[in-house]
Amino acid sequence: MPKASIKKLINCKKEDLINMVLDIEKYPEFVPWCLKGKIHKKEERTDVIEIEADLKVGKRFFNQTYKSFVTYYKNKDKIIVNNIEGPLKHLKNEWKFQETNNGCILNFEIDFELKNSFLNSIMKNSFDIGFDKIAKAFEKRAFNIVNN
Repeated sequence: MPKASIKKLINCKKEDLINMVLDIEKYPEFVPWCLKGKIHKKEERTDVIEIEADLKVGKRFFNQTYKSFVTYYKNKDKIIVNNIEGPLKHLKNEWKFQETNNGCILNFEIDFELKNSFLNSIMKNSFDIGFDKIAKAFEKRAFNIVNN
């Protein structure tokens, strides 16, 4: 299963960064290979926000939609994403946010596996390049939020 993590200081307020990650329907505007984001259900309580959403990813004719369950733990400044259905056999993302004087330290971890073993082996070979592009896209989006 492809796994990766990144820790980065982002020149952005913690609250703005969290809101950007939770704004799934805007992912197609800046996330590579993300064609559509759709929130089906969002429930906000005192200590947690729960979201059920779809992401359509791919290129042109070759694309897939997967449904995920997103939980934002307000008191822990943590977002956890788990796969519900779609082409993924397993998915877990974890976002952790820590405010500093210079911005926000973002810790991101991803662990996933596709159901299709052939596609999974292809994904393993190109995962690092794709992960880097997606991480840079989020960083650029945060920069644009701060400077607009």
